[in-house]
Amino acid sequence: MDSNLRARFNAAFTPELYARYLQTLASHFGPIPFRVAETPLFFTPELRDRFIAHALDLAAQLSTPEMIACCKKAIPPRFDAPNMDALPNTVQVDFAVVPGARDGQLDGRLIELQGFPSLYAFMVRQADLWAEELDEIEGLREPWTALCAPTRAQGLDLLGRTLLGGCDPLETVLVDIDPPSQKTFPDFVATQELFGIEPVCVTQLIRRGNKLFRKRGGQEIQVKRIYNRLVFDELIAKKVETPFDFRDELDVTFCSHPNWYWAWSKFCLPLLDHPSVPRARLLSSLDLSALPEDLSGFVLKPLFSFAGAGVVIDVTREAIARVPEAEREHWVLQDKITYAPALHTPAGNPVKAEIRVMLTRPPEDATFSPLLMLVRLSRGKMCGVDFNKDLDWVGGTIGMWPSSATSTRHGEI
Repeated sequence: MDSNLRARFNAAFTPELYARYLQTLASHFGPIPFRVAETPLFFTPELRDRFIAHALDLAAQLSTPEMIACCKKAIPPRFDAPNMDALPNTVQVDFAVVPGARDGQLDGRLIELQGFPSLYAFMVRQADLWAEELDEIEGLREPWTALCAPTRAQGLDLLGRTLLGGCDPLETVLVDIDPPSQKTFPDFVATQELFGIEPVCVTQLIRRGNKLFRKRGGQEIQVKRIYNRLVFDELIAKKVETPFDFRDELDVTFCSHPNWYWAWSKFCLPLLDHPSVPRARLLSSLDLSALPEDLSGFVLKPLFSFAGAGVVIDVTREAIARVPEAEREHWVLQDKITYAPALHTPAGNPVKAEIRVMLTRPPEDATFSPLLMLVRLSRGKMCGVDFNKDLDWVGGTIGMWPSSATSTRHGEI
């Protein structure tokens, strides 16, 4: 990370600055139901482009017809929706920041990836508000950006074309289960602010024939595009009754198509071959009696879970044995990743980081474009809330850099 920018920010940081920033966020988006970190992460152009290159390389590996055919095996028959597009519209590629093996610089190791949306709009607005704060700090008065596109207008155009897919915002809805109760609701607010896409509970959609409608102002409006934020784990666990079956032929398009939630997921980890990818093997493929006694160098992950649910960091034989034999094809044993201190707090505490490279693909584009770098800071074993209780300088934030240093890799695959 950019050590000069970090030093300037740390020297100027005060609790009042952080409190003011949180208050500004809340005034725009309401209470933020997750911890927001005290700082953005300042990227050097070289490191930013290295993470982008890794993400695009992995997306390219997964985009071959042979790989897609293999990944489709992960789609449960009862959720296998028709009219799956050639590639997802949104892809999140999560990396741990690790010590570089060759040049002494920081590098990334893949944690997981998902063909599913993330906090695109909230990240854009979070960066806007951080830029306003940074403009008040001597030595940090730069034209800041978090967008990989050459200009803010181009970045928002790319995101808008991805989300709307050529549809009118009035005929596009962001669909989740009871949106105001979701931790991602600030992003829903930002999405409506930037693109006019309203959040709607999936149970409030109305089906008439093969068309979907929603009520607005006492009228029924046809829904032609769904910005799909439904997490299937939650849909299944809560036994939510939807007004349509995902296998139905519907006159609607999705961003991203629901099948990509399953196809491009942790299911892909054993299939990838790249320097950034730690070795991962399906539990069902292993001779468990041949595993070493010391399993501290591994993590155990369920293929289909969200937000780190079910991940076992301290692996033991007992933990593996608890996975029923019939379910072992849905778990991977992955080499454990050693994090680097991505930054230090003003008090000198080392902080680990995970970088989410957020890719987009409007329906008319044949390739992915990098858009944003979501960041999660941690001082615990993992970046989740449960592993960082009562700690400061942890939580969600955004990767930023001076806008004069935009990426040289756009739309490549």
